Amino acid sequence: MRARFILSETWANLTRNVSMLLSLMLVTFISFLFIGASVLTQAQITKAKGDWYDKVEVVVWLCPDGTSTSANCAAGTSPTPSEITDLQKTIRDELADVVSNINYVSKQDYFDNTFTKQYPNGEFQGRTLTADDMQDSLWLKLKDPTKYQVVAEVLSSKEGVETVTDQRQIFDPVFAVLNRATAVTAVLAGVMVLVAILLTGTTIRMSAASRRTETEIMRYVGASNWTIRLPFILEGAIASLIGSLLSCLMLSVIVRVFITGWLAKSVTWIPYVNQMTVLAISPLLVLGAMLLSVIASTISLRRYLQA
Repeated sequence: MRARFILSETWANLTRNVSMLLSLMLVTFISFLFIGASVLTQAQITKAKGDWYDKVEVVVWLCPDGTSTSANCAAGTSPTPSEITDLQKTIRDELADVVSNINYVSKQDYFDNTFTKQYPNGEFQGRTLTADDMQDSLWLKLKDPTKYQVVAEVLSSKEGVETVTDQRQIFDPVFAVLNRATAVTAVLAGVMVLVAILLTGTTIRMSAASRRTETEIMRYVGASNWTIRLPFILEGAIASLIGSLLSCLMLSVIVRVFITGWLAKSVTWIPYVNQMTVLAISPLLVLGAMLLSVIASTISLRRYLQA
């Protein structure tokens, strides 16, 4: 009987305060759309890092024939096969815990398989280069991509090594931009959540004020505080539920149209978030919205409907 009464009161509140209900739904929708976008952006960064960092390698560029500014290349000639073998042995001995695989790439292999793919016919900055203009190199696969500095410290001073480069340097500026975008989105989401909390408390308090005579009568006949307050709390929770569900639906549409439907087909070398990612974060968004609404409503009513 009490549950039936609470549900009827909740329905009455919803039908009497349609405009306030729509306002609360809209603010919740926008707030949690920003939150969801922030979470999806960070998930995209994490997904891309996991895929790219597993593929990137540390490249040890060996001294070229001719002049080089590196002190390790004072001889003016590229390392001999035996010197390259010794360097590989040094890597296996001193960096066994860091390096998982060593791949030697000759000048000709690099020219045929890498350089000419980026620069057809070997044309680079107005010049036509050949394999003799390239450098021998060692490509190192790391067990932990973050241990690049350890490799650089060991090999940078070795004779025959001109430079040590980490391919992650190509991606880190991209990730930095995405991280800043995530931070901006998170700040906007935080502001919108604060607005949602304030609006929820105000809406519920105004709803209670419009029915103050009824709540006073309920108190006189012995109704408990929770019996009086629960319909108003449910009103806010239902509005937040609908608003958060709409935000999840919009995130799904955005991912389907702009990510999997367009970007993934245009740029195929990046792993993207998908509908499963949206499904994974949706329960958290819905529960978070309802929890914030319940907390805001409870605090607001506790101050307004004093026993």
